[in-house]
Amino acid sequence: MHRLTDAPALHAEMERIDYRTTPAYYFDTERVTDPVVLHLLNCCPTVFGLKKAITDLLAGNLDVPLPEATGTIEPGATVRGHVIVAPGAVIAEGAFVTGPVLVCPGAVIEAGARVRDNTVVGPGCQIGFGAEVTRSLLTGGVFMKHTSFVGDSVLGLGVNIGAFVSTTGLRCTSGPVTEPATEEVCAHLDGRRIATGQTKFGAVIGDSVIVPAGTVLQPATLIGAHTVLYPKTQVGGFFPAGSQGR
Repeated sequence: MHRLTDAPALHAEMERIDYRTTPAYYFDTERVTDPVVLHLLNCCPTVFGLKKAITDLLAGNLDVPLPEATGTIEPGATVRGHVIVAPGAVIAEGAFVTGPVLVCPGAVIEAGARVRDNTVVGPGCQIGFGAEVTRSLLTGGVFMKHTSFVGDSVLGLGVNIGAFVSTTGLRCTSGPVTEPATEEVCAHLDGRRIATGQTKFGAVIGDSVIVPAGTVLQPATLIGAHTVLYPKTQVGGFFPAGSQGR
C-alpha cells in the first residue's frame, strides 16, 4: 500500500501514462465477472504490467484468494505443476496443461490443446485442438478453437482467434535470438516508442475483436476494443478502439 506521502508522486506518474496503454482502454471491466481476473486488470496501471501480475498471482504473492481446485480433470489429460481448475472448468482428455496455470469457472481446455506456464484462462474460454497459450491472460469468453498460438499476450472478452493465427513476442531485427531474451520490446504510439518493460511481449487484443485466420501479430501489437480486422498476412502497431484495420 502506498503511504500518504507517496500520493502526489503516484498521481504525477498516472498523469504521464497514455490512456491507450491502460487496461480500461481495451477491456470493459464492468463486464468482467471473475474476481481474480478483475483484480489483475485493476491492479496494473498499464497493460504491460499484466504479465508480471499473473506471475505474482500464481506464485501466491498477491493478496487475492484463488478459487478451489474442484473442477474436472478428465482421465487421459496431462496436467503437470501447479494447476488450479476452478469449479465448473474442464481439462478434457487429451489436453496438455503445465502450470502454474489458473483455469477459471466455465472454461474448457479441449483435447489436443496446450496451456502452459503463467497463464490465466478466464471464465467461459474455449481452447480447442492444436491451440497453444502461454504466459497470457484471457479475460473471458475467448474462442481459440483451431490450431493457433497466443503467447505473452492479453485477450479481452469475447475475442475470437481464427485458425493459424500467431502472436510473436520477439522482433527479428534485434539480431541473433537469445534465450532468455535480453532486449526490451517497445510498442509504438503516434511515432513514439513506448517501453513495455518486457523482453517478450505479444499483443493486447481488446474486447470483441475477431482475428482472421492466418494472421501473424507483430510484437507489441495493440488492438482496441471492437476493432474490425480484415484478412491480412501481418498486423502490427496500434489500432484505435472501434477502428478498421486493413
